[in-house]
Amino acid sequence: MQKILIVEDEKAISGVLQSILSDELTEYEFVIAEDGLEGYKQVEKEDFALVISDIKMPKLSGTELLKQSLTLKPESTFIMISGHADIDSAVSCLKDGAYDFISKPIDINRLITSVKNALAKESLKKENKNLQTENKTLKRKVSKKYQMIGESAGLKKIQDMIEKVAVSDARVLITGPNGAGKELVAHAIHNQSDRARGPMVEVNCAAIPSELIESELFGHVKGSFTGAIKDKQGKFEQANGGTIFLDEIGDMSLIAQAKVLRALQESKVSPVGSDKEIKVDVRVLAATNKNMQKEIEAGRFREDLYHRLSVIEIYVPPLDERKEDIKSLVEHFAGIISDEHGTAPKKFDDKAIEALKALSWTGNIRELRNVVERLIILGGNTVSADDVASFVRK
Repeated sequence: MQKILIVEDEKAISGVLQSILSDELTEYEFVIAEDGLEGYKQVEKEDFALVISDIKMPKLSGTELLKQSLTLKPESTFIMISGHADIDSAVSCLKDGAYDFISKPIDINRLITSVKNALAKESLKKENKNLQTENKTLKRKVSKKYQMIGESAGLKKIQDMIEKVAVSDARVLITGPNGAGKELVAHAIHNQSDRARGPMVEVNCAAIPSELIESELFGHVKGSFTGAIKDKQGKFEQANGGTIFLDEIGDMSLIAQAKVLRALQESKVSPVGSDKEIKVDVRVLAATNKNMQKEIEAGRFREDLYHRLSVIEIYVPPLDERKEDIKSLVEHFAGIISDEHGTAPKKFDDKAIEALKALSWTGNIRELRNVVERLIILGGNTVSADDVASFVRK
């Protein structure tokens, strides 16, 4: 049960306050301190939802109790009471951090209202603090999911570029083969940017039929086409204030490319079937596994859109070009997979790591993760080179 501390040197007053407030606040327990020094010892000993304190008291005044308590526990909430009320005392207490100041003789209705408001504020502060803790925990989990693992020169070059470009709003085109980690680069840029508190909206352009990509990106209004049974908000609008990641941009239709180009030029989008223009503040990151120069030459990709998207271009090399990262990646995946399976982590001996390095990884990091999972399930207590030979077919 939460507690309220009443610090008052006149027993008759503290008794009346406890009696009145306990009837109104049955879910709280009340503690009485007869002077400021005893009140401070109580504050030292435990956390109170609220402290109601007189100002003029022996041993330690209410103003000193307020200052010392807030130094010790800055989150404490105080309501100050005094029969020697004047404007200077009130202003001084409020400046020192008191929630409210009530003069004697006490208006009981005002006191009850002030106490309830102070407790509501304290409850809201705790909820916000818990929410912030949960958000930090979630962010740590998200960051771990998108962690870039390795010590290779190629990876360090990418990390250096991310650090430089993240602080700007420059558009970035991330290139490289499938499974190499382009998505990780996009998340790292977003998480290190000023937009990190905003949304990160991902669109896999290759997975959306060409006839629906425009609706997916810009939204649509009810009745704009068969199946449009209600208004739909597009991905650009969802990403407002944050980042949109257009994965596999090279697979986008020319019609959709023209719409995206307009959105980048004007920072506005129009839902399908609507003349309304919606202003959006979005940073655009894009990725592709295709050779964009060849796509432009073949007429499958607009050159003007390419130049809009590739203010900065980051190339993510295949795993075969940075095999020195394999050991770190294997250890990382082994830990994650063991957690997922609820089993003790397995170790890979040095010969197993060397055997994995000797293989060609056409599927890149994605393929390596699958192989690690297979070896954890099928291999020995310590995964060996024999396990790699037995369970990894190349």
